[in-house]
Amino acid sequence: MSHATGIEYLNREALPHTWCPGCGIGVMMGAMVRAFEELAYKNTDTVVVTGIGCTGKVDDFLSTNGLHTTHGRALAYATGIKAFKPNLHVVVLMGDGDSVTIGGNHFIHAARRNIDLTAIVVNNFNYGMTGGQVSGTTPGGSYTSTTVWGNPERDFDICALAETAGANYVARETPLNGWDLKERIKEALEKKGFSLVEVFSPCPTHFGKNNKVKQGPAMLHWLKEKCIPVEAYRRLATPGKGCFPIGKLVDRNDPDFNTRYEALRVLATAKKG
Repeated sequence: MSHATGIEYLNREALPHTWCPGCGIGVMMGAMVRAFEELAYKNTDTVVVTGIGCTGKVDDFLSTNGLHTTHGRALAYATGIKAFKPNLHVVVLMGDGDSVTIGGNHFIHAARRNIDLTAIVVNNFNYGMTGGQVSGTTPGGSYTSTTVWGNPERDFDICALAETAGANYVARETPLNGWDLKERIKEALEKKGFSLVEVFSPCPTHFGKNNKVKQGPAMLHWLKEKCIPVEAYRRLATPGKGCFPIGKLVDRNDPDFNTRYEALRVLATAKKG
């Protein structure tokens, strides 16, 4: 039995990739290109939009259309692409800083509009590329290069934020389960409207070093202990401290932005006639 490799979507001259040992971005990229292959996406009708940061380096290794944008603005650029060319498959790759810390306003409004985009957020709990500073998803009490006594702030739940703002599809996975991650990305790509796949992957170089998860294997063991399939999580009376649900969290069918826009255009044209 053959399996998808996704190799036709990779820029093989740029490989091997440059991410740190234990980083989950490479796992995410592999899952994404395999999903592309299983859905028979063409390189020419697929656009991968990235911002700044470790996750933003993914476009270096892809042979699809790509747009490397400014920090926190990837969703704004992607919205413009999808609004102008609705036939394109538009995927937006971001880190936690790019998506909901610097880019939080764009994230909320992309979900509110229910624009037909697939957002994949690798949540590594800090600003990994620039030295491990605190971000909007750094867990309270955690240590970073800018919270040396522990983070006094509460952290965003990216999935809950997307659901509340209006996303049609929301899921969370980890690098520990590459097959499941590929399936969630595939479901998100097929879903009409705004879709989010969050990838829990603590940065081993900075966050791990400062919070006693210093190696990639230790991070994976931590994820195995803390991540609970959503069906089992919802049956728990009191989930353990720091535990979180993984899997498909939201799946609804509200009309997406382009569908609503076209309906209004038709209605306006009829009135003029």
